[in-house]
Amino acid sequence: MNAFPLHLMRHGAPQLAGRLLGHLDAPPEAEGIALCVDRARHLDFARVVTSDLARARTPGAAIAAERDVELGVDPRWRELHFGDWEGADPARLPAEDLARFWDDPDGFPPPGGESWTDLCNRIGDGLAALGEPVLVVCHAGAIRAALSVLCGFDARRGWAVDLPYGAVLSLRIWPEGPSGQITGLIA
Repeated sequence: MNAFPLHLMRHGAPQLAGRLLGHLDAPPEAEGIALCVDRARHLDFARVVTSDLARARTPGAAIAAERDVELGVDPRWRELHFGDWEGADPARLPAEDLARFWDDPDGFPPPGGESWTDLCNRIGDGLAALGEPVLVVCHAGAIRAALSVLCGFDARRGWAVDLPYGAVLSLRIWPEGPSGQITGLIA
């Protein structure tokens, strides 16, 4: 199979921005939807895939409708599950616990939440389901996990990538790389 472009877009600003929303279904702000639609206008894709959470699904649906392309909703593209920290303001969490998580998200995942490896495995499964020029509208953690799967980034390298609301990261994907897995190159 030939290489294809993959565009990863972080959703626009949601209600409760700045919180660890994880799997909470916070709706998007109207300005965030408009930002995503505008940013997608110059991208080359044959379909749109989104997380099933409204903050990603809603702008993805608006983009798909404007471009008259297929919309697929895939829960594998959800944000990291923050467990007991879902919806929390990070400034109100114990600083030591949060620091341990950021330093070692596999060794110290959020209490009752998902590990970095589990997120990467889920995103890897979502990536394997792609196969044509596609725009994926999802979450910052999902994009960073995709970078881990496709480019070999560890969590710390992924967190070094700035992903403001509406950010777009474009890659070229080779469905069957030398290791038999999908591989990517940042375009």
